[in-house]
Amino acid sequence: MVNLTLSIPEDLKSEMEKFPEINWSEVARAAIRRKALLLKEFDKLLKESEFTEEDAVELGRKINKKASKKILNKLNSKNEASG
Repeated sequence: MVNLTLSIPEDLKSEMEKFPEINWSEVARAAIRRKALLLKEFDKLLKESEFTEEDAVELGRKINKKASKKILNKLNSKNEASG
């Protein structure tokens, strides 16, 4: 097994020290393993996909436009109700 050095914030270290019975190395290994498996599954899905980066950008623009309209409608409704 290889070693990996991991930097964490002081406040997180303090929280971890409240639970000395926990094997934090094993927790980190399990989290890294889950993330690696998830990324592997994403790679499989994307490999077979015909969805291009251009498609993603266009979809993002459409979503942003609809979300903006929805927010503006809510703001206008609030202004009409209060005014």
